[in-house]
Amino acid sequence: MTNIEYDNKVFLAPMVRVGTLPFRLTALHYGAGTADPDLALKAALTVKEDVAGIDINCGCPKKFSIQGGMGAALLTNPDNLKQILTNLVQNVGLPVTCKIRLLDDKEKTIELVKMIESTGVKAITIHCRTKEQRSTTPAKWEDFKEIAQVVKNIPVAINGDVYSWQDIPRVKEMTNANSVMIARGAQYNPSAFRKEGLVPDEEAIKEYLKKCVQVNNVYQNTKYVLLTMATDPKFTRSETYRKIQKAKSALALCEVFGLGPYYHDIQMLQKSRLEEKEDKNSDTSIVTTINVGTKRKADDNKNDNCQEKEQEDNNITYHYDKSLEEKEEQPYF
Repeated sequence: MTNIEYDNKVFLAPMVRVGTLPFRLTALHYGAGTADPDLALKAALTVKEDVAGIDINCGCPKKFSIQGGMGAALLTNPDNLKQILTNLVQNVGLPVTCKIRLLDDKEKTIELVKMIESTGVKAITIHCRTKEQRSTTPAKWEDFKEIAQVVKNIPVAINGDVYSWQDIPRVKEMTNANSVMIARGAQYNPSAFRKEGLVPDEEAIKEYLKKCVQVNNVYQNTKYVLLTMATDPKFTRSETYRKIQKAKSALALCEVFGLGPYYHDIQMLQKSRLEEKEDKNSDTSIVTTINVGTKRKADDNKNDNCQEKEQEDNNITYHYDKSLEEKEEQPYF
């Protein structure tokens, strides 16, 4: 089993539509360290060769999660949660952790935490709000200490109202938390994990954009994240913000921040590597190009304007190399 240290760490929280690969890589750059038990196991086994651990998020209050019995809905279905965690711990061969929210009753939260520890998970994270409470409600740090002290053998991390590295000593002193998880603070500026303090917003945005280019992140998601990172009212009324809103491609987003040359350099590098690989395997490689039309349905998020409702006639090239029996390790750019 992979050995991961969960004590005295600072984690990036799971966030819908934000926690994609380039954002996680950006957080790493700055120093960051389902409801069906059988399906959960199948999903974990699928990715086990590519991840170091599995975290079960029982804190998501989003409607689509709760309706499917996932996320925060698992907090009120402890039997199913126990089965999921036990199934994963016993069969995946990777460290399993669990993130929860507070229940309305503190004693019930304590019982839930005890049950979770009994399944053999390696750590627990507690978001110090109930599933009904939103970020405008102050996190209940005062409840964390009493709840966490019943956990005897594994680290317990705190989540809620931690915005930067400078907040960490204060929250640890007040709560005796082993570790800390940062969510919105990292979303606004991923350098929240930087011990030396936050870098300017534009510097963090450029670092994130570079990661998006390196991994060919879909520009609609990149655009959405950029708009959620921009929270300063002065910035949201700026010409730069309007240019982000109008951008229709990854290149256009890069050009807003003077990264057009960087985009072209990475594209040329990726093309060169692809051609080199095709030449090397020309005898056994099968290349298929198809036209794909997709429809995108905009959700009711405030940043709907960053979603493209239609994206049609994109040429997608698939490369299948019969001679490769094992995965080649490649840099993410």
